[in-house]
Amino acid sequence: MPILNRAAELQEEVAGWRRELHTMPELLYDVHQTAAFVEKKLKEFGLDEVVPGIGRTGVVGIIRGKKGDGATVGLRADMDALPLTEITGKPWASKTPGKMHACGHDGHTAMLLGAAKYLSETRNFAGTVAVIFQPAEEGGAGGLAMVNDGMMDRFGIERVYGMHNMPGLPVGEFATRPGALMAGTAEFTINIEGRGGHAAQPNRTIDPIVVGTALVQAFQSIVSRSADPIESLVISVTKFHAGDAYNVIPQTAEIAGTVRMLDPDMGKLAEKRMKEVCDGIAAAHGAKIDMKFDWNYPVTKNNADETVFAIDIASDIAGAGKVNPSTPPVMGGEDFSYMLEARPGAFVFIGNGDTAGLHHPAYDFNDEVIPHGISYWVKLAETSLAR
Repeated sequence: MPILNRAAELQEEVAGWRRELHTMPELLYDVHQTAAFVEKKLKEFGLDEVVPGIGRTGVVGIIRGKKGDGATVGLRADMDALPLTEITGKPWASKTPGKMHACGHDGHTAMLLGAAKYLSETRNFAGTVAVIFQPAEEGGAGGLAMVNDGMMDRFGIERVYGMHNMPGLPVGEFATRPGALMAGTAEFTINIEGRGGHAAQPNRTIDPIVVGTALVQAFQSIVSRSADPIESLVISVTKFHAGDAYNVIPQTAEIAGTVRMLDPDMGKLAEKRMKEVCDGIAAAHGAKIDMKFDWNYPVTKNNADETVFAIDIASDIAGAGKVNPSTPPVMGGEDFSYMLEARPGAFVFIGNGDTAGLHHPAYDFNDEVIPHGISYWVKLAETSLAR
């Protein structure tokens, strides 16, 4: 089945919403304008309930079908932007310096609004659809906040589904996989204290920069020599701060970064070995090293049955050969993982075409994706609530 005629008819209107949202990016939980925009639209569509303030600034809308009682499925979109300066030059570019929708959450929100409008018009299902608009995906764990706020029980959500655009995947195509689709994440910060002094007399110092470089190199041996090569593990040092002058060896240094894994046990291995490496290098150099290791988002793990169902729906929309049912896992993190821990469901990627990559200042959501996304949401909801 191709995209729905009504979804195609809605494209221009929904693209207008998307571009308006793009002009007013907001970060983390501070999505008050975006949430108000969503709330206003859902009320205009005539949803049965529109509830703001879930997980601080999230919004949930309830649409009851006309075919009687049944299950409740949740469809989720994220609303927040990123702290980047946009360089697209588009007429709808960000009006807020230093903030932009560089991950397509404006498109996700607009597509789910389009699906909500369609479903509220037709109500061709038995049961209830909960449309979930989430804040703070970009590092704020807004998905966890909504779950902890009792969203699943309050609205009786039994299954939950998410979708994210993917640059490089052609428009009209989808990709997903059962099991681990996106990585679990952790962050580390390491403070090194040596003994500062004159750069011309390094023998009288304990150079924290030398200690830090030893740590950076040794961490890569954890991946190559401690981790099972069949498993996925990433340890990336992304910050290294030390010193202020050409002729001074500093007293302290700080390094920080991220760990990514598809199996939590690999993350535990990384934490253990990193601590051992810090202790060993501290002893070897006579320095003091303190490591803080913070677990972040869990692995985004798709339920097997719901993934098969999502693949079937996507195949109906996209056509034969346009859905990859075993796409390689992505080592980026995603806090829809918390919702999948709370309820069975599936997360899919939808093609954004040949655009700049996610989190890039030249990125822009491709509005040609809109009818495909709306069609996926509508058919998924209607089919799920006919089971």
